[in-house]
Amino acid sequence: MTASPPGWTFLSNHGHVLVSLAADPEARIREIAGRVGITERSVQMILADLEEAGYVVRERVGRRNHYTVVDHGRFRHPLEGHVRVGDFLALVVRERPSADSA
Repeated sequence: MTASPPGWTFLSNHGHVLVSLAADPEARIREIAGRVGITERSVQMILADLEEAGYVVRERVGRRNHYTVVDHGRFRHPLEGHVRVGDFLALVVRERPSADSA
């Protein structure tokens, strides 16, 4: 018998989108939506939230967008406010492109 996946995860969809961007800054919205398991429209809204809050910077490159995660940003909730986004991503993202290779 195969166990079904849990109905909840430790990260919110915002966290999952941020992790996905950190792993692949060139990812298309469709790819992020597939990885996270949400709609493309939800990804668009989350990206707008993250950009407005200063966690990501969007740069238009030709016909595509390139997203840069702002590593020095801190978690928003007071319980985790001491944690830098870059430190968290270093723990959960297997391999991040360096700023030099971007």
